[in-house]
Amino acid sequence: MTLDLTPDELLSTTRAVRRRLDLTRPVPRELIEECVDLATQAPTGRNRQRWHFLVVTDPGRRRAVADIFLRALAQASGQPLTGRDLWRMDYHPGSTERVFDGLRHLADNIHQVPAFVIPAIEGRTDRASVAEQAGTWGSILPAVWSFMLAARARGLGTTWTTAQAPLERELATVLGVPYDKVMLAAFIPLAFTIGTDFKPARRIPRDQVLHWDRW
Repeated sequence: MTLDLTPDELLSTTRAVRRRLDLTRPVPRELIEECVDLATQAPTGRNRQRWHFLVVTDPGRRRAVADIFLRALAQASGQPLTGRDLWRMDYHPGSTERVFDGLRHLADNIHQVPAFVIPAIEGRTDRASVAEQAGTWGSILPAVWSFMLAARARGLGTTWTTAQAPLERELATVLGVPYDKVMLAAFIPLAFTIGTDFKPARRIPRDQVLHWDRW
């Protein structure tokens, strides 16, 4: 059963869900499979279809993966923030604080999340050119976003994280992934949501991001 959402509602209310994940309710395998089927309909560079989705629901394996997530999260630093970044992040007062509060809540409860989805793609971009990176990420990202939209339509919540990055090799080993040939692109907690009444996020105004004919 899917939610009665228009395409515009689906696109504007698919949020990064951290606080409102239902940690008590298992996610049926068939629902996840439906989301993957839709994800693989996404456009992909040169029709190479190199994406994969690793789903972790086994309790013991989830505990091991959650532990890696927490240790990787502690090591993650990300790119330095510019003044422009900080301006965007704080355009609506309190929004950044809410994001980090949600992340802390997710970290505190990560061991209870019923499913992890780890999208992967064949080929590594560690020292690749910008053109090759664009082709690789341009292939996996549409598929993952399609997965997240399909999940939202089925009452499931997701959030894109890249917290696995500092310990990607260790995570690959735990999951039996050939690290030298396959890149783990993200780490996505998946669960039913507590309520389905998500609303569009407040963003910076259109005139700050839209450029017409030239920058």
